[in-house]
Amino acid sequence: MSLQTNSWDAANLWAPYSPQAGAPWDLRRVVHLHRRAGFAAAWGDLERDLKDGPGPSIDRLLAGKSSTRIQSAEFARTADALGDQAVDQSDPTRLKAWWIYRMLWSNNPLGERLALLWHNHFATSNDKVNDVASMRRQNEIFRRLGRGPFGELLNAVVHDPALLVWLDASANRKGVPNENLARELMELFTLGVGHYTETDVKEAARALTGWKVARGAFREFLPEHDDGEKTVLGRTGRWKGDDLIRMLLEHPATSRRLAWRVCEWLMGEGSASPAALASLAAGLREHNLDIGWAVETVLRSRLFFARANLGKAILSPVEFVVGAIRALERFDAPPRNLMLVETCARMGQDLFYPPNVGGWAGGRAWLTTQGIIGRANFAAALVEGRLAGQPIALDGVALAQRYGRGRDLDDLLVFYGELLTGAAPDSSWHQRLRAALGPSAALDQKTARAVAALVLASPEAQLA
Repeated sequence: MSLQTNSWDAANLWAPYSPQAGAPWDLRRVVHLHRRAGFAAAWGDLERDLKDGPGPSIDRLLAGKSSTRIQSAEFARTADALGDQAVDQSDPTRLKAWWIYRMLWSNNPLGERLALLWHNHFATSNDKVNDVASMRRQNEIFRRLGRGPFGELLNAVVHDPALLVWLDASANRKGVPNENLARELMELFTLGVGHYTETDVKEAARALTGWKVARGAFREFLPEHDDGEKTVLGRTGRWKGDDLIRMLLEHPATSRRLAWRVCEWLMGEGSASPAALASLAAGLREHNLDIGWAVETVLRSRLFFARANLGKAILSPVEFVVGAIRALERFDAPPRNLMLVETCARMGQDLFYPPNVGGWAGGRAWLTTQGIIGRANFAAALVEGRLAGQPIALDGVALAQRYGRGRDLDDLLVFYGELLTGAAPDSSWHQRLRAALGPSAALDQKTARAVAALVLASPEAQLA
């Protein structure tokens, strides 16, 4: 059934998915779940979820227990040590490596994906903040509060030094208001374009006067606050910053923007109809703008698993890189985090340095000529082991045969197609792969690595 259909009534738009003839619980949907809500999955986890069904599979993702392959007892200690080292050395590159480590080794990929979502929503660049400790603290806010009531997340982020410095809050004083924070609060973080006026922005800026950063922390400096009456969104009063935040959270446009954000993230651009977005927004208002409720509603829905939604979202560089490593189980000789940081930046996604206040454009914007070449180069380097400290090439035959696959070359092609995209190569793709391998290709390590790299670099593998 088309995602744009209006044939479902509003109450059933987000009805739970249950396998049926037109939408079976098959490998394609299992891979779809992991690539949208996590960073892909190893074959053993895919087989387990295919057997257990959608309910237990989604439960594990929501509970942060989706991987049987990643069992690092030292994860929290190592992650903390890497983060502390980045802050102590004031090294933004090491901070990026800290986050890459978390994405690779966390057994809660959904939590890291949410942190990445909010990093783009509240796009803040260290290029201006120039404070590694502040950037790490903001990132931890995304992780700690990103799946709860949006009001808690919004209040924490807008009172946090990183965003206040990024949006020139300290320049916003009585008599000389600076509109940057007010404008982005309305346009990007809550209401969205078309739900406020320029006068609202000016009055909101007055409400936010006196918000400053002093000694690395938020301060409300009352002598610089404009205490006069202000009219914002049709409401008049002696509003202060916290009053403004409350009004924005209460406005129905905020719930609609959050519904759009969650759907675009989990299902891709344009995947939910206006009626579906309105229904999800209404549910958000009923649930105190609880992001966790919205995420779970979408992940359990038949809309999420609809055929028209499969393979439609273009993976970001970070999602592509981390997902490939996790799917191919490159854990015994993991790539160096610092090299992965450079790889993602060359593809167009430099963590902690979004291009502007709107964040990364995403979608087709990821597939520049440089980005596509970068993905192909990464695929080759990953299977050859050239990204690791001690290069160990992928044993592509052994990986397949561990799961009873790779009996011959054609079966190897099918295995890597299914592992990395959820579907066996169709006849056209299969012919392209065989042609690229050459007529003398045999079932050996060199060919197996070439198969994995070719599948990973193919157009089909860029879509989730």
